[in-house]
Amino acid sequence: MVNLSTTLCGIALDNPVIPASGTFGYGYEFAELYDINCLGTFSFKGTTREPRFGNPTPRIAEASAGMLNAVGLQNPGVDAVIREELPKLKAVFHKPVIANVSGFSVEEYAQVCAKLDREEQVGWLEVNISCPNVHGGGMSFGTDPAAAAEVVRAVKAVTTKPVLVKLSPNVTDIVAIARACEAAGADGLSLINTLMAMRIDLKTRRPVLANVTGGLSGPALFPLALRMVWQVSRAVKIPVVGLGGVSSAEDVLEMLLAGACAVQVGAANLRDPYACKRILDALPAALDRYGFDTIQDCIGGAHHG
Repeated sequence: MVNLSTTLCGIALDNPVIPASGTFGYGYEFAELYDINCLGTFSFKGTTREPRFGNPTPRIAEASAGMLNAVGLQNPGVDAVIREELPKLKAVFHKPVIANVSGFSVEEYAQVCAKLDREEQVGWLEVNISCPNVHGGGMSFGTDPAAAAEVVRAVKAVTTKPVLVKLSPNVTDIVAIARACEAAGADGLSLINTLMAMRIDLKTRRPVLANVTGGLSGPALFPLALRMVWQVSRAVKIPVVGLGGVSSAEDVLEMLLAGACAVQVGAANLRDPYACKRILDALPAALDRYGFDTIQDCIGGAHHG
């Protein structure tokens, strides 16, 4: 039997398949469809200090090989997440979960992470410095090495759990950002977030999204994400989680070969709520087909033949 186990920042995972933040809610919605404990873990919806309604509508647009979203971090705020969402999550998911955190200041990142760090079921904190759909925060921290490092240092000063930093592809040199985060104390990196994009309505001659631009996700992103995972995993010594356009077991293998130790699945969940289960079910046969006995045999394999 193929061994699917891996580790992420020293925490064991039964397998490397992880639904990405913003595409899996707080888990219990998907638990109505299948037993989500089959997953390695999942990253829950991006959380901020205060409740956010998000951006005005329309905030979703189609693209030929993916989708654009400008949801704008809609969430009930960290206190409501702890009080209301985590108890419901705990009832259906019995493994450590990834808490995704966004902010509009260094202080906000630190405050939200400090609160979530105290929650028993939170295994990792995923600091999102790469959201392209909000103004005055998010991606503005993830496009400058010094700003990214400042956020990481602030979060690490008030937390005890592993900190993953979610990186943006909307930069000239993602390796420089990755190295700055590692030097500041990050325990791991998640990459990539969505790519800034837009659509125009030919009838109205106006942008489709009320926010004008949104984040492109889906299969169109996969080759770009794979390239960045390859580059970053060669440049840092901390674990890398690969994401961006993953929609099949074969995509998971490519991400692992490029150097990821685990793989997040994002937009595919919005198209098919069973996407992660389907990918996980197909993974053993895919590993066997390409001559791998374990996930560990696959990780980083493309770097050394």
